Amino acid sequence: MTDAVAAFLEWAEHDRLRSQHTLARYRAVLTQLPDPAAATAAEIEKWWASRLELSPATRANELACLRSFYRWATRFDVRPDDPTRRLDAPKVDNAFPRPIGRAELAQAFEITDAREAPELRRALALGAYGGLRVSEAAELRWSAVDLERRFLRIRGKGRKERLAGISPKLLDEILPERAGALTVVGGEGGAISADVLQRRVNRLLGSVADGLTFHKLRARYVTQGIAETGDIFAVSRAVGWASIETAKHYAALSDDALHRIAAAASR
Repeated sequence: MTDAVAAFLEWAEHDRLRSQHTLARYRAVLTQLPDPAAATAAEIEKWWASRLELSPATRANELACLRSFYRWATRFDVRPDDPTRRLDAPKVDNAFPRPIGRAELAQAFEITDAREAPELRRALALGAYGGLRVSEAAELRWSAVDLERRFLRIRGKGRKERLAGISPKLLDEILPERAGALTVVGGEGGAISADVLQRRVNRLLGSVADGLTFHKLRARYVTQGIAETGDIFAVSRAVGWASIETAKHYAALSDDALHRIAAAASR
């Protein structure tokens, strides 16, 4: 890793308060290039051409990581230009979210019990019933659980704090508070890093059905919340989205008008 990449990552962590997951993604992309601070536009474009076999979403994410680095580099006079300037981000398919189903979630809970993995059961509950990201679930401390007012105080992206309600079902899953435990998921076993938790949960969910990940738990929380309340603004706040545009994408899955149209057409 070059000095420029190390300086960028330090700035992203301490000045921009990027999560460890985001920092790991920056590092993974930037270390694919010998020296991104000295790379020419031609070298960047050659590397970009070598990524064509990847999915559009992956390529779009990689380009976003590179551009974050070059915005920093030009701002702090590490280099005078952005060598990605001629690149166009690929169009990402407008696929609808696919939240985990009720039966799939029940099966995942059964697997955690069979494997005697209560920490994974608590993680599943925080994703499906609390709407937390995997990093938020891993880091959630008991001090952030307000049992009296039934709120979770969640420190999300950009270290922004938000509140999320605690349903009776979620309360049943995370209680009782374990003596000496700092984090809700880790319990007496100690904290679990977000990367480790994500791998473990995704491996468990993958044994239930292909394509299931922790994110599908959060998608369930969003779609169920919109279906019940119809309030995409409140749901966006609950999951920590700065814009409601993402919530609108999920709202299509909760649109009763689609069922009424289908019923009318069948008469």
